[in-house]
Amino acid sequence: MVGKYKVITLCGSTRFKDEFIATQKRLSLEGCIVISVGLFGHSGDEEVSRPGVKEMLDDMHLRKIDMADEVMVINPGGYIGQSTRREIEYAKSVGKPVNYLCAENI
Repeated sequence: MVGKYKVITLCGSTRFKDEFIATQKRLSLEGCIVISVGLFGHSGDEEVSRPGVKEMLDDMHLRKIDMADEVMVINPGGYIGQSTRREIEYAKSVGKPVNYLCAENI
């Protein structure tokens, strides 16, 4: 299975660490290059609370969206927080297709 691989950036609340990992695995096995979050602030990565780190990671994530062919939103139960909404709007503004793990409440 060698060829051109779709690049997908994952977005969503970092409280859904298990769902991020499961989705990354599934998409990788489907032949996609997956770009994910660097840290899981809501799931125990305390470095996010250091001055300037969250802002840097938020900006970096927009650059990850720039690199992608499309975006996959990790939203169990339909949950989409403020940061993820901003990322979705950014992705749409630069013409990236946005797909959702769960279609409810979108």
